[in-house]
Amino acid sequence: MNIALILSGGTGTRLGADIPKQYMEIDGRPVISYCMERLAGHQGIDAVQIVADRQWHGTILEWLEKYDCPGWGFERKFRGFSQPGENRQLSIFNGLKDICRYASQSDAVMIHDAARPLISAQLITDSLAAVEGHDGVLPVLSMKDTVYKSPDGKKISALLDRNELYAGQAPETFRLGRYYEANRKLLPERIRSVNGSTEPAVMDGMDIVMIPGDERNFKITTREDMERFRDIMGQAAACTG
Repeated sequence: MNIALILSGGTGTRLGADIPKQYMEIDGRPVISYCMERLAGHQGIDAVQIVADRQWHGTILEWLEKYDCPGWGFERKFRGFSQPGENRQLSIFNGLKDICRYASQSDAVMIHDAARPLISAQLITDSLAAVEGHDGVLPVLSMKDTVYKSPDGKKISALLDRNELYAGQAPETFRLGRYYEANRKLLPERIRSVNGSTEPAVMDGMDIVMIPGDERNFKITTREDMERFRDIMGQAAACTG
């Protein structure tokens, strides 16, 4: 079984909005609904778990009913909500604990941000294919710019080889049992300092492979990101109108 774990517990404070960015409406729909559609509608995804604050559960369920359409399969695939943690990785761990109640250790869990609405069906397919025979998969983008190291943020101490550097994306896909244990070993304190979902896997020596990411699969973090997504959706609507 392949389970999608959608992370929607963030507050989106950097956007300066009244509500978290994943719940803001773009083109008449909340941002989270776009990735829900892509993930639940993919034939390779068997179940969906959502990490979200309790105050949004009712609203999300209304959206699931409102935006569900043939091919989504949310009525069949949605398994429930998990509570957000103090940071992103603790939110993931809460989701993993809930998923372990109905999935086997050899199943794959695909972790994705609700604020990455443009995930493509091809990236989902590629991730599920690549995890076969491995412990996990990370989509990455090559570094285009020259990268320098500066411990104090003022003076350059080294030039890094950009051919050996990659920017990690989502979704990050892992074998459930092994990844759950890798996170559990970091409790209670070390997990609070984790910066990326793949970090616990690397720390635990898991076999993680990289696949090409997607430039369009960006995370909405700033107002500029939101406007970029709004423009993309506007162009798509114009092409189909």
